Amino acid sequence: MVNKKPTSHPHNEPPELAQALLALMHAQGEVARLSEREQLFSSLLDSVNAVLWAFDWESRQVLYVSPAYERIFGRPAHLLLADFNQWRDSIYPDDLDYAERSLAEVLVKGAVEDREYRIIDADGNVRWLSDKCFINQQTDNEHRLIVVGMAEDITEKKRVEGELQLLATTDVLTQSSNRRHFFDCAQEAFEVARREHTPLTFLLLDIDDFKQINDTYGHQEGDYVLQHIADTGKAVLRHGDLFGRIGGEEFAAVFPGCTPQVAEQIAERLQREIQRLQFSHDQQVFGVTVSQGLTGISEVDSSLDSLFARADAAMYQAKRQGKNQIVIG
Repeated sequence: MVNKKPTSHPHNEPPELAQALLALMHAQGEVARLSEREQLFSSLLDSVNAVLWAFDWESRQVLYVSPAYERIFGRPAHLLLADFNQWRDSIYPDDLDYAERSLAEVLVKGAVEDREYRIIDADGNVRWLSDKCFINQQTDNEHRLIVVGMAEDITEKKRVEGELQLLATTDVLTQSSNRRHFFDCAQEAFEVARREHTPLTFLLLDIDDFKQINDTYGHQEGDYVLQHIADTGKAVLRHGDLFGRIGGEEFAAVFPGCTPQVAEQIAERLQREIQRLQFSHDQQVFGVTVSQGLTGISEVDSSLDSLFARADAAMYQAKRQGKNQIVIG
């Protein structure tokens, strides 16, 4: 009897080899899935318009910075990873002290979520950042303090806020303070003067015969007059003085730290500069004059309203006395 060798079959591998092949296939699948996850994570980081960062507090070393850093700061990430001073050098000089001090607060608070400061990007543009930071509680090394954070570019938000603030505080026609903003600022100046016992002078200015200007030359020409009066006022007043249009053809000014005698000299200069203005309409040339009322703070003044009332009375006295003059009340 002849013994036949069993025929080998590709499906009859030893069990150990089959298990090894299955394990390899599983591992390859895991690697593929891991690669997909890494690609997805990398894609997400690329799309986030905020800088994610990690910082070793003791070594003063940036451990990680996301791709948005190069878009927002305009600088290579590898330079920041090599030298933390790259971050410091990019901060707007006036904001550097605050940026460093608020970052250090994370050591006490554990998280700081209200940091806003400016940077200068590689092209010289000023950008606003909202930079939140937290202490990483999951570090394996208890002696290693890692701070993580997220810096978001809020430049556009700040621009819109600035425009809204300007609209809320500025007279659209003359680009000077509107009535509400002027009196808010004047009230603050009044309270400082009362508290510190320093002089303060209030001025009211009214354009003489403004209705006649509108009736004769038209409202557009009247607006032109208002704009030039406002420009003259802003040019003549000192830095720190307040100036605004408080209604119609009426303007007001507050001179902190200024006695009525000194303020009268400023008002006289303002009077002369306004008299030099010339306007033309249909080949007709005309000028304008103003009446002004001045008053200074006294010990009996308990509110800004009393100064306003005296300045108003003085201004109308100037009107009654022939206009184009200054009266101290």
